[in-house]
Amino acid sequence: MRVVIAPDSFKECLSAKSVAAAIARGWQRGAPHHELVQVPLADGGEGSTAALVDSLGGRLHEVSVTGPLGEEVCASYGLVGDGETVIIEVAEASGLQRVTADSRDAMRATSYGTGELINAAVAHRPRKLILCLGGSATTDGGAGILRALGARLLDAAGQDIPPGGEGLLQLASLDAAPALEKLEGIELTVACDVSSPLLGAEGAAAVFGPQKGATPAQVDVLDEALGHFATIAGQSGHDIHSFAGSGAAGGIGGMTVGILGAKARPGIELIMDAVGLAQQLGGTDLVITAEGAIDSQSSSGKTPVGVAALARQSGIPVVGLAGRVGDDLSALHEAGLTAAFSITPAPVSLAEAIHEAENNLVTTSEQLARLAEVLIDRGHSGT
Repeated sequence: MRVVIAPDSFKECLSAKSVAAAIARGWQRGAPHHELVQVPLADGGEGSTAALVDSLGGRLHEVSVTGPLGEEVCASYGLVGDGETVIIEVAEASGLQRVTADSRDAMRATSYGTGELINAAVAHRPRKLILCLGGSATTDGGAGILRALGARLLDAAGQDIPPGGEGLLQLASLDAAPALEKLEGIELTVACDVSSPLLGAEGAAAVFGPQKGATPAQVDVLDEALGHFATIAGQSGHDIHSFAGSGAAGGIGGMTVGILGAKARPGIELIMDAVGLAQQLGGTDLVITAEGAIDSQSSSGKTPVGVAALARQSGIPVVGLAGRVGDDLSALHEAGLTAAFSITPAPVSLAEAIHEAENNLVTTSEQLARLAEVLIDRGHSGT
């Protein structure tokens, strides 16, 4: 039996590579003669750079940049294809993992450091730049990126607006020409892990603001600030809000497409293509995918649904493993996910779930392998 193991990372817990290795270790215990193929994935969020650099044989470069709250952090970008393609993920410089849970500040968190990463990367004069958008700590609409690239975002007095989403309320004029000049001749693609709009009840502030530290009142302010940014951008001829995915990464999706002229692709599709997952599925009997949570939100561009949809084209069953499994998985089943299982054996705290995630993955995958072995044996015996 050939089993392809194609998981995402468990956010703030295990990398996709570690998740795949844990599943493989457990499966080997239960069915040691099965052929296992590990294909770590990402959906455009945290871990995307590593997944792409590993699969494409590139290399990582480290640089000191500005973190979400203004602190200095060491972040990496990837170069592949002899420097022809640069890979950057927002989570590296401006991600939630850069801020402790009790320090998150959605009002002033800035994407400036991601712009600094882009500056460092384009010094190599690449032909292509892939920007992976998930996992951000920011809701500034990508204003920080624009400023780092040289764009002018000024208030009514002609001064730079303050960093963060709240600062957008003071925006009076926008000149993106310096940023566009810096990226001239570079094909820019953004990998989105969500299809959320920029504004409104399903927008960047309302859906993702709370996990970035925003109170209900601050969510309203941030939504207003992003709306004001959209208005000013529109006056300069840039549409940053009228399309799906414009709310990705706190509005960076809208800015990169609407102002910088990027082409948006679902992150999981881009990464599955890059690692050649479709080719890996040839002759495969079962696919195991995994993510920290598998629930109704997973159908919006997350790894499990991407893997399931691809495997369904070849009639291959897909099992999902997660720390938490939601109640309504109908959309995922329709997309091709055969079944999903929680690896958590009993009610535990988040800290305990994170601490035991690797062991729980091993245990659960071993039990699944044992079940698969029995079903195969029964099928061969005709019972």
